[in-house]
Formats: sequence, C-alpha cells, structure tokens
Amino acid sequence: MRLFYLTGFFVLMVFDTLAQVSFKMTAMHSLPLAANLAWVQRILSQPWVYVAILGYIGSFFTWVTLLRRAPIGPAFAASYLEVISVLFCSVWLFHEHITRTQLLGVALIIGGILCLAKGETEAIP
Repeated sequence: MRLFYLTGFFVLMVFDTLAQVSFKMTAMHSLPLAANLAWVQRILSQPWVYVAILGYIGSFFTWVTLLRRAPIGPAFAASYLEVISVLFCSVWLFHEHITRTQLLGVALIIGGILCLAKGETEAIP
C-alpha cells in the first residue's frame, strides 16, 4: 500500500506541476494582456493551454483515486508538494530566484507532511 501512496502522490505532483507550468507558459506566450477577442484567440492558439488542461484533468483523476484509499490528513498535506515542484521548475525554466522565505516554506511543507504521515502511522494499531 505504501508503494501505491508514493506512486500516486508522485503522479499527482507531476500532473499538478505540468498544469501550473503550462498555464504560465500560456500566459507568457499570449501577451499583451487585453480583455478582447484577439487575446482569447492568442490563448487558444497556444499548445500550452491544452497541456495545462490535460494536466488538470490528470490531477483531478489522480487525486480522486488517492482519496479513496489514502488517509485524508497526509493526502491533503502531500498535495502541497506541487508548490515545491513548481518553485524548482520555475527556477529551471523561467530563471526565477528562490528566496530564503520560499526555502523556509519548502521546509515547513515537508515538515508538515512528515508530521502528519508519522501521526497517521502511529494511529494505526
């Protein structure tokens, strides 16, 4: 069962990260921002918008599958791994910089997941 959780959360993180990065790529390639039909057409002409949609669909079905079997506390906390993966992908793909505050956030997210997972395993007789 542990392999199921690890694989499931990894797949969820991949789908969520793919969706978020693709959404940002769509936004970057459809500039300038304008509330008109030409802007909507630029968005719809970007292949990244469709990759983002597929990522959101994959994420939804993975999440629903995980919720059927995983304890809700650790499952909900582990869903925030996407925040960490998007942060590091943004450094790599978009040349963004990581601040100390963001690194603290990464540590807190990982610590929270570990605490919830440990608490969950201790609660199981």
